[in-house]
Amino acid sequence: MQDLNDMVTFARVVEARGFTETARRLGTSKSSISKSVARLEKSLGVRLLNRSTRGLSVTEIGATYYEHCVRIAAEAAQALESVSELQSQPRGVLKLTCPVAFGRLHVAPAVAEYLVRYPHMRVDLTVTDRVVDLVNEGIDVAIRIAREPSLHLVARELAPVRRVVCATPAYFERFGIPETPQDLARHNCLHYTHFGTHGQWSLQGQNRQMIVAPVNGSLRVNDDDVLSRVVLDGLGVAILPSFIIGSELQAGLLRSVLSDFVPLERHIFAVHLPNIHLPLKARAFIDFLQARIGPVPYWDRATDLN
Repeated sequence: MQDLNDMVTFARVVEARGFTETARRLGTSKSSISKSVARLEKSLGVRLLNRSTRGLSVTEIGATYYEHCVRIAAEAAQALESVSELQSQPRGVLKLTCPVAFGRLHVAPAVAEYLVRYPHMRVDLTVTDRVVDLVNEGIDVAIRIAREPSLHLVARELAPVRRVVCATPAYFERFGIPETPQDLARHNCLHYTHFGTHGQWSLQGQNRQMIVAPVNGSLRVNDDDVLSRVVLDGLGVAILPSFIIGSELQAGLLRSVLSDFVPLERHIFAVHLPNIHLPLKARAFIDFLQARIGPVPYWDRATDLN
């Protein structure tokens, strides 16, 4: 009978495409990983990996055996999870990733509360605006902002993203309030480089009709958290998500305009791999975060809707 730990280690080597990366992910030594795979090959009497100076490759037998190892490892994890569920408490490590601005403002406080509620949990949080590969990086749950989730992932919508055209009241007092998208051509429109095309903003009018508004401005920036800072300083007009500026809208520090012409719709999703059995630790966090945000996101309650 092959050792289950050796089988799991072999699967991780295939996924990481090397002993060194596997050792880093599992927090052990390269030699222990190599010995584990060699022990498994000796037990089976076959070669699972081809080793060369250029790296590792999986043999035909190894590729078939890998599929079985992955399934057995998943079933073992599910058996362990079933024991945890009987105890009614999430346990273990939750590997989570989320975008930078949303993570700082909303995920980090939620994680802190989650860990207080579930003291047997630990969270490994990666905050990044890049799209993380859930398989290769072993992620349990990813928070993503998109128009549609990936077809290869299971997604639960947590909230809509309401983007607003906004500036400070002092800016509008000085330069006037735009009444139509075309009026934006006369304003200093600060551009978020991950949204829309440089030189124009795409808005939606009545009946979801697309409106392209020519714009020009003195600043382009790839971080909407930074963009919100310069808008608050009165530099110009920008399109910003209310999950960043909700409190500023509520306090009257910013004013939204052109409410009949909204930016293209996006959503906040919690996504995970299409496992048959979603671990309790992941399900509990998604449920907790959704309840914390609420049916109407707390950052959108009582904001200035123009």
